[in-house]
Amino acid sequence: MKLGSFFNAALIAGSVLAAGSAYAQTVGPSGEKATPSAEVTLSDTDLSKLKGKGYKAALLWHTSSDFTNAVSAGAKAEFEKAGVAVVVQTDAGFDAARQRSDIETALAAKPNVILALPLDPTTSAEAFRQAIKDGTKLVFLSNLPSGYKHGSDYAAIVTDDLYQMGKQAADALAKAIGGKGKVGYIFHDASYYVTNQRDQAFKSTIESSYPDIKIVAEQGISDPARAEELANAMLLQNPDLDGIYVTWAEPAEGVLSALRSAGNTKTKVVTLDLSEPVGLDMVKGGNVTALVADKAYELGRTMAATGMKALVGEETPAFIVAPALTVTKENVADGWKQSLNRDAPQSVLDAAK
Repeated sequence: MKLGSFFNAALIAGSVLAAGSAYAQTVGPSGEKATPSAEVTLSDTDLSKLKGKGYKAALLWHTSSDFTNAVSAGAKAEFEKAGVAVVVQTDAGFDAARQRSDIETALAAKPNVILALPLDPTTSAEAFRQAIKDGTKLVFLSNLPSGYKHGSDYAAIVTDDLYQMGKQAADALAKAIGGKGKVGYIFHDASYYVTNQRDQAFKSTIESSYPDIKIVAEQGISDPARAEELANAMLLQNPDLDGIYVTWAEPAEGVLSALRSAGNTKTKVVTLDLSEPVGLDMVKGGNVTALVADKAYELGRTMAATGMKALVGEETPAFIVAPALTVTKENVADGWKQSLNRDAPQSVLDAAK
């Protein structure tokens, strides 16, 4: 999930199962087992119950970005299959008060289904109450309003397979450095559901699966603008790092700047989410070895399918996850499309030729 400036929101407190568990995985806010998004599909019977009924949907997003555009595209395509019209789409600009106003505007259009990423758990809990009273089916992306109960208040939370994103990042970095060496670990130093699970999964995978790789430097980061400064300090103390994990793409850009300033072409970097600068470095054979992303289009498709299943009275899973995707130089064009439902930036495509 693209993070932007969203890391100040208080999000649902999910957790990763302990590394000693038989099967580590992403789990929900109350320990719910994750249901793969591929299991949530509309049957012919569902479609027959939905078509011709005049059902309406609203998409209430936290911001506008390539990520939300892809989520919207996936949702709209699924709604279109069932003849459900998307009558409202909003962008709250990371403003909880504005999102509350967006909800009121959407409810005036009497949608039967609302897909949304709630910005603030407390404000959202109050703002969505009228939708629940109206019988509107709510499907949330990653976040959950405070005190909401599955089934009675909302149909599902849909998010990334956060554990797999972190694990795939660990696997990619291990492959790039030959399964042995010293690495740095730059994690998100804030209480943020998405990044915390991803970061923890990277670390636990390295520690449990790669005994010849040692995390010799750890640095928390809360402000992406400080990434270059923090990376410079890490590299000064550990000039022989074989690799660095960076919590997401924006601070990874600062880490790249630090490596370039030091003339370091050896240290490999892996990060999460897609961006043009890190993608360009990767396809040019620079420090970046892989990017791990979510499938945003699939998130939207799943949210829409879940909302419509709830609308026809079917039980829906409480917690659903969409797959993770490792993007490398070799699959960058396809990977960008799978994740964001759009072509990679032209600069990246040209450099990959």
